[in-house]
Amino acid sequence: MSNALTHADWQRLAGDLTFETRAFVDDAFVAAVSGETFATVNPATGETLAEVASCDAADAEVAVAHARRAFAEGGWSRRAPGERKAVLLRLAALMEQHKNELALLDTLDMGKPIASSLGDMAGAIGCLRHHAESIDKLYGEVAPTGEDALGLVLREPLGVVASIVPWNFPLMMTAWKIAPALAAGNSVILKPSEKSPLSALRLAQLAKEAGLPRGVFQVLPGFGHTVGKALALSMDVDCLAFTGSTGVGKQLMQYAGQSNLKRVYLECGGKSPNLVFADCKDLDAVARHAAEAIFHNQGEVCIAGSRLLVENSIREAVVDKLLAAAESMQPGDPLDPASFMGAMVDRTQYERVRDYIRRGVEEGATLRTGSDSAAEGPGLFIAPTVFDGVTPQMAIGREEIFGPVLAVFGFDSEEEAVRLANDSEYGLAAGVWSQDIDRIMRVSRRLESGQVFVNNWAGMDQTVPFGGVKQSGNGRDKSHHSLEEYSELKTVWLSLVP
Repeated sequence: MSNALTHADWQRLAGDLTFETRAFVDDAFVAAVSGETFATVNPATGETLAEVASCDAADAEVAVAHARRAFAEGGWSRRAPGERKAVLLRLAALMEQHKNELALLDTLDMGKPIASSLGDMAGAIGCLRHHAESIDKLYGEVAPTGEDALGLVLREPLGVVASIVPWNFPLMMTAWKIAPALAAGNSVILKPSEKSPLSALRLAQLAKEAGLPRGVFQVLPGFGHTVGKALALSMDVDCLAFTGSTGVGKQLMQYAGQSNLKRVYLECGGKSPNLVFADCKDLDAVARHAAEAIFHNQGEVCIAGSRLLVENSIREAVVDKLLAAAESMQPGDPLDPASFMGAMVDRTQYERVRDYIRRGVEEGATLRTGSDSAAEGPGLFIAPTVFDGVTPQMAIGREEIFGPVLAVFGFDSEEEAVRLANDSEYGLAAGVWSQDIDRIMRVSRRLESGQVFVNNWAGMDQTVPFGGVKQSGNGRDKSHHSLEEYSELKTVWLSLVP
């Protein structure tokens, strides 16, 4: 099916969709052990899409037992890397075949524009293919020894991996977690966000069709404080992979310590600085990219460029151009391919963002565009919002808002810019706009961030690692480095007869 679909086409397809709502455990779709369900709601309309199985500790116990059995049996964990690759490539092909449906599920579930969801599908499929193709190209090591010994360094799968993923990029974040974990030979239990579970359950159907063995991939929809906590505390889960808030990430590390010292890989919050120096060449491009960096996906992005640091000599010019760019990025019907922004994921997030806008005004920042007024109608829409004159003491300048709210700071020197940028508990991403290569390298080295984008924002692909420092977490998604994280080193030392 072509992706050159109209607004009416997407509306028609949405009306024809059916939803899988049961958990996927040991190759079968089943109700939660308790029989409990929760509603998943379309935030653009307020309509309930479906009642989804609400898993808890009992479901986690069953799924972990199946995952451990599957791992021990070796049908996946000991299968040749080339054979695992073939299965994962089949899954990627099925995702490609059903990408419109998968994109539509994410759009309906969490309110993002369909054009954005289609981009996510391309990223998810590319991630799966990248890791599938990598797994049979990673070699072990032979240690340097004398003639009386042979030292081998092998990589083996960890065992049972629990992947807990967020709602803002439901299927793409799922792919970032499960692709390297499965490629490395692990059994994976996926806990999607209760705010966006539908695409994960559809993925389970495709995984079964692709040929993943029983118990190797399971999906437990439910809440973090029930099934998520149970997975984190399980003595038979070997690794937790999480993307979400810093607060939850800290809880998961505590649960790991209280249980079996399982590995914990975290990609947490961000308050990413975007530094614009006066020597940059094209202010129109800077303003457009800076606007996209915060307003894309309604600002519900971990690496959103939510702090714009601009050299004061060009600050007013940049802000004026930024406001013009923001005007073209207003929210609209997520099913309209022309909409740049959609709806906030739910009422809680909607009210949280509005509260931050009110606080920004109260703290003395200048509101250049946007409003804390409630949107008309049932949809949870918030317009692009820009504050100027922000200081590091203001909540909107320090705390992660996770909405389309940009805080603009001014600076007069490179030293001040770096100090402002690093004055944060977070360190997920940063941007530098300059034509001076010496400055670019100096500043890039000094920024406390897991990734630095120079004269772009979020320009990257599957070949480079993604992750943060400080309270933005640890570990890395994407690239061959993520495959390393889902495997264990084993030394084999052979004594040789002379």
